[in-house]
Amino acid sequence: MKFIKSLIVTVLLLLLSVSVINAQDEVSLVAEFSLFYESYKNKDFKSAEPHGWTVIDTDPSQFLKYRPFKKMEEILFYMHDSVATTEEEKDAYADKAVKLYDRAVEVGAKNPEYFIMRKAFVVEQWSNAQPEEKVAAYITALEKNPNADPYYKDRLGLLYAANATDENGYKLKALEIYMKLASEDPENDTWINRINALADDMDQLVEFMKKAWDLDKDNLEKAWKYAEMCGKAEHFDKAIEPLEFLVSHSPDVVTYWKKLASLYQKEDRTDDAIRAYKKLIELDPKNRDNYFNIAIIYNKLDQLSVARSYLQKASKASEEPWDMPIYVEAQLYEKAASQSGSFEFMDKCVYKLASDTYVKAARIGGPMAAASVDRVKALKDTVPQKEDYFFRDYKSGDKIKIEGGTFGWIKRSITVK
Repeated sequence: MKFIKSLIVTVLLLLLSVSVINAQDEVSLVAEFSLFYESYKNKDFKSAEPHGWTVIDTDPSQFLKYRPFKKMEEILFYMHDSVATTEEEKDAYADKAVKLYDRAVEVGAKNPEYFIMRKAFVVEQWSNAQPEEKVAAYITALEKNPNADPYYKDRLGLLYAANATDENGYKLKALEIYMKLASEDPENDTWINRINALADDMDQLVEFMKKAWDLDKDNLEKAWKYAEMCGKAEHFDKAIEPLEFLVSHSPDVVTYWKKLASLYQKEDRTDDAIRAYKKLIELDPKNRDNYFNIAIIYNKLDQLSVARSYLQKASKASEEPWDMPIYVEAQLYEKAASQSGSFEFMDKCVYKLASDTYVKAARIGGPMAAASVDRVKALKDTVPQKEDYFFRDYKSGDKIKIEGGTFGWIKRSITVK
């Protein structure tokens, strides 16, 4: 019985001893953090550092709200950049910084993506790691934080550019980074300058983008970037292939069809251009430009009646008076008169219709106003004169219907003045 009592007392004493030790350890850690915090606050970073490491290495979880990792980071950067720090010490601070960031992620510090990104920066800027290691650090960080500050993406791009060889494809990877940055921030000239520095000329940039797409042929973003680069280099024929790929995979994206229609038009692929603009009209029926552009194509094909019908649709689609389609309609009439091959009275009436339509365009007061007035002046000797009306017994106010020959499609009248 005495033995059992003695054993119980011994166990209780051991438990009490452990409890006291744990309490002492906790008090000691609080004291260490207090010393760290006070030294940090007083900018005595050299004194703060060892106390900070004691907390971080032991158990920083209860102090996370005081942001010990950010404070320690500030200390390490200050010490690393100090003029009194030797190269050997700088290497040591680089290792400490990597350790700090890894520990921050390990214990669940807030915003782990930040620490992963900063680790990549330290590996790149402070360490003697090989370029491949630095690149890998940034890739890992950016995968964790794709919306990181463009600064870090630029750092990776510069790494790629500085270490590019024909074998590793780094130049192409750098180009992809800067093309994306340029599309996200088109006002920033830095990205365009970076792109231009990557190649000897625009043709080489086109080749780079083509290669990037060829290596990942199902990638819509790479197809779009290749098409854009072709457009900038004025390789319009080359831009058609990626855009046809894009509309085949995303048939309802207006931007893709708009670019493709414009390219077909530039390359005189009229049937394809008409098909593309009709698709645009289907997707975006309120856009006046689609009707106008298809009218221009039909005009070029000498299908004047069809061209006029699309010009009229363009005017109706416009939310405000628009002189351009009216000006082009006048051109259609002038063209029809000049193509008739004669200069009979009805030809003069068609010229009068053209002149009257130019007047209508000028009255809107838009960008084509001056050109419309000039055309009216240029046509003054081709319209019917007083004697033309007199010999045909027309009086002021009479209507003359445009008809006959090649003018049957017009179905308009002029008024005698």
